[in-house]
Amino acid sequence: MRVRNYRLFFSGQIVSNIGTWMQRIAQDWLVFTLSGHNPIALGVAVALQFTPTLFLSLWAGVIADRVDKRKLLMIIQGANTVQAAVLGVLDLTGVAALWQVYLLCLTLGATSALEVPTRQSFVAEMVGRDQVTNAVALNSTIFNMARIVGPAIAGFAITWVGTGWLFIANAVSTVAVVAGLAMMDPGKLFRGAAVPRAKGQLAEGLRYVRHRSDLVTVMVLVFFVSTFGITYFSSLPIVAANVFHTGADGYGLLSTLVAVGTFTGAIMSARRGTKGRPRVRVMLLAALALGVFEMITAFMPTYLSFGIGLIPLGFATMTFLNTANALVQTSVSPEMRGRVMGLYVLVLIGGNPIGGPMTGWMADAFGGRSPFYLGGAISALAAVVCAVVLIRRGGVTLPVRRFSTGLRILKRDRV
Repeated sequence: MRVRNYRLFFSGQIVSNIGTWMQRIAQDWLVFTLSGHNPIALGVAVALQFTPTLFLSLWAGVIADRVDKRKLLMIIQGANTVQAAVLGVLDLTGVAALWQVYLLCLTLGATSALEVPTRQSFVAEMVGRDQVTNAVALNSTIFNMARIVGPAIAGFAITWVGTGWLFIANAVSTVAVVAGLAMMDPGKLFRGAAVPRAKGQLAEGLRYVRHRSDLVTVMVLVFFVSTFGITYFSSLPIVAANVFHTGADGYGLLSTLVAVGTFTGAIMSARRGTKGRPRVRVMLLAALALGVFEMITAFMPTYLSFGIGLIPLGFATMTFLNTANALVQTSVSPEMRGRVMGLYVLVLIGGNPIGGPMTGWMADAFGGRSPFYLGGAISALAAVVCAVVLIRRGGVTLPVRRFSTGLRILKRDRV
């Protein structure tokens, strides 16, 4: 927080992320309402929102390595403003149809696919490599504070004024991000040399990761946990309405309880970030705990006990995500950061077109709790398998100073 550019980014993200979470809750509830409380429709909306990541995130990483990330983020935020405003107008005028919401989910997914790798790699430019771990954790703190405030506001606001005004509020909130980016001092950014346009840069980034067993392990684990385990976020409205028979306020409260855990996890990650680099062991244990807590929560018999079970689940989720993100960011060379983060975002979000419809289908066929059973089991199993692989290899290599034909190993991190 001593870095002015980061303070400006931090302030804008607080406002914008609250608006984003308000829109997410409102969008899920709007889809659920327009579809007649059909869980499959909610799964389709999730799939459409994340499908563009499959096709765009890798190229977004290439673009982020070539251009001014700050200016690119300003353009992307402008597009997000338009998307939210259009959805709000459609809803407020009473003409919103399910297909229109689906189309806007797709356009939002396209801008997100470009924005996330760019924003993730921009963090290191604002604070420098030595403070990346702490900055990543503070970003998660913002995100999860918004996840507490946003759903809490949205759950009650939907009851009072409907979903449309929440979309308008999100459109207005993005102005804070654009203003913060515009007020930054570009001369104080920790920029590496711009990567000139050339053929084969995407393939070069993929080869870089392929030759790094530590990065491959992180990517594999993130894929399985995010695709099958962290889909419980999209299961919450189904559980609230179909299992415990509550309304939008009940859904908002469940989302808030998850956020209490994730916010606490983010704070603890920020504290660890001031004491040294992230540890592989922490990532593996967090993934295992995530799976175990998810399965335990699935068996909770009452609304209250289920909600309480979401708190440690949220804590484990955020500890896992923060540690994995920091491991990637602190172990790659600057000229490769955009492309590696593009791949990271692909494995983090790209599995949602699989996990979203699967969650909706399972909830419809086997009950709202069933995605928790499967997601928890797969997450725990993936953590155990990755731990066994790393133990047999004797550790993980971190990091590499510069990508070239030969990889220079600096240090080994024992599991």
